[in-house]
Amino acid sequence: MKMVKNLLLAALIVLGSSMISSESMAQDTLRLNMNELLELAGSESPDLMIARIRYSNSYWQYQSFLADLRPQIELGANLPVLNRAIEPIVLPDGSEDFRSRSLMSNSLNVSLSQVIPSTGGQVFLSSGLRRIDLFSGDGITGSTSWLSSPVSLGINQPLFRFNQFKWNRMIEPLRMEESELAFSEELESIYRRAVSLFFDVITAQLDLEAARLDAENADTLYQLSLGRYDLGRIAETDLLQMELNLRNAEAQIARSTISLDIAMERLRDFLGIESEVYFHFELPDELSEMEVDPHFALEHARSHRSQIISFQRRLLESQSQLERAERNSGIDIQISGSIGFSQTADQFADAYRNLIDQEQLSVGISLPIADWGKSRARKEIARSQLELTERTIRQEEVNFERDILITVQQFYQVRQQVALSKQAMEITNQRLEITRNRYLIGKIGTLDLNLAITERESARRAYISALRSYWQTHFDLRGLTLYDFENRRSLVRDLDGF
Repeated sequence: MKMVKNLLLAALIVLGSSMISSESMAQDTLRLNMNELLELAGSESPDLMIARIRYSNSYWQYQSFLADLRPQIELGANLPVLNRAIEPIVLPDGSEDFRSRSLMSNSLNVSLSQVIPSTGGQVFLSSGLRRIDLFSGDGITGSTSWLSSPVSLGINQPLFRFNQFKWNRMIEPLRMEESELAFSEELESIYRRAVSLFFDVITAQLDLEAARLDAENADTLYQLSLGRYDLGRIAETDLLQMELNLRNAEAQIARSTISLDIAMERLRDFLGIESEVYFHFELPDELSEMEVDPHFALEHARSHRSQIISFQRRLLESQSQLERAERNSGIDIQISGSIGFSQTADQFADAYRNLIDQEQLSVGISLPIADWGKSRARKEIARSQLELTERTIRQEEVNFERDILITVQQFYQVRQQVALSKQAMEITNQRLEITRNRYLIGKIGTLDLNLAITERESARRAYISALRSYWQTHFDLRGLTLYDFENRRSLVRDLDGF
């Protein structure tokens, strides 16, 4: 991906070399339209890398959860355990005595275990072997004994306790689906930010072009006013006004240059470009005539937005916490049992002959008698949290639907505003041209000319602002619904081959 990005940058630089920085320095410039910038932002921007890493973390967490539900095979060994010490031992008559012991113990065990998600228990199958070597006082092996457990089948099952596996089977798939949809939403968020930075640059770019044009016109008018002043045809105040217009235009060039440099730097940071690459953008003034059905937009968002999955996940998590508080505050019964075979002998081969049955069963009971209201407090906290989550989700669902419907309305409004602003700009351009010509022939004064210049500049800025609002609303709508209404396709990315 990085190679593709670098090749794209190199090709664009070669094709788009021009001058847009200072008057004395030529800069390599990327000439792009907005769609080309979005393609560049969606290829390998730092924000995209972060989104990929975040999804990768969620993916492997989900794989870890799936692995917990599968059989686990473990090998355990102690090779060796040496012990030489004086220890108390129990004599045949039941008394204890201190004896010097010197031994080496080696053990090996292989187990296969499987959780039971529906009950929270665990079944296991194991096989083990242990050897003990007793040493005499001179360090020579005195005797060797073997203990084998060829096969042992057992179960550990808690009763009346909170079963995390049951809840994880409902929550974790939702969490994974939420992450998949969130990745598509983050990509749309990257596009929306790219649009915002695009308009920061192009607004500063057009402001600089307008400031340079205004400075040229102001200089022409100032030179003309000097001649008229020398002939006594205008007052000194009019001449000073023309000079002030010229100085203001020159100051605006400096301000616009700084604004453009800042906007360029922010865009380079966003794209992860470290070289001094400059951009020259084309104004995206061709608007889509697409129609947006608010009901379809709402239904598609309900089916594909991660926020809807988040509502389900958060509700399940709160419900699980309430069940945890209720079950873990009452009686606890743990049942453990196993059946199998074992044998002990002085020879390895004999340890696997004439196997003896072995059965184990234990029932552990724990019942809190007095905890001074701690269990009740935990249950009330969990119950209150569940109620808060339910109310919060209901309000967020209302806001979710309202945001989509309002954005659809705004889309049509800003598209109409663009058309009106464009007409206003064309009118003020014509008015300024007429006013400037009338000033040149001495029909009007400086006040009328300055008013026309101000109105033209306000209309131009209003048009650029309306275009910005249109495209931001366009991509807001894409992000809110994960649907491309212009091309009639879903924006949910297929991450199977991620």
